[in-house]
Amino acid sequence: MAPMDPAEHPPLLIACALGIEQFALRSGHRKEAPGPVTVLRTGMGPKAAATAVRQALAHGGPAPDAAVIASGFCAGLVPGMHPGDLIVADETRGPHGTSACTGVELLAKALDRVVPGRTVHTGPLLGSAHVVRGPERARLAATGAIAVDMESAATLGSALRAGPRPVAAVRVVVDAPEHELVRIGTLRGGISAFRVLRAVLPAFFEWHRSSLLPRR
Repeated sequence: MAPMDPAEHPPLLIACALGIEQFALRSGHRKEAPGPVTVLRTGMGPKAAATAVRQALAHGGPAPDAAVIASGFCAGLVPGMHPGDLIVADETRGPHGTSACTGVELLAKALDRVVPGRTVHTGPLLGSAHVVRGPERARLAATGAIAVDMESAATLGSALRAGPRPVAAVRVVVDAPEHELVRIGTLRGGISAFRVLRAVLPAFFEWHRSSLLPRR
């Protein structure tokens, strides 16, 4: 099969909730992008994320046939995690079901190469409607999930309801069992997570190239 012309590559939609996340992702290295890239700020919470992604993928929207990555910051659930660690979901779990992720192993290996020295964790990513604190973290960890955020499950669920496509969720830990946001050192942990988020785009592009869906 002849290689796909770059102009025919389906776009990549990277969805995040916060302005600081969007800034980090937009300011990263874009030279290797195999096609059009949109960094969509959805707003906080599962409802906002689902709505924004549905509109972006609708016919007439900016990226109806895009591959989708949910990204940004998250809370780690596993003891020993640190701010700046990376989470690659093998599935997202939310109140409306589970979404299996595409190319998990490839994405994890790519992140390991482009962000050397950072630990990459792979496993289930939970969706929550609120910020997780204290004892709730241990209860969620007992389900087998390794991290939690408010938007990834809603983002991937909305993307897959709009049609079959590659989907992934990659998050940077900013809050962990031994490094909760209320503790001293939060600022340093946040800066570390921001720098990691700025560095991930080349891994996203490698994943995108490997999982492009042929046009019909």
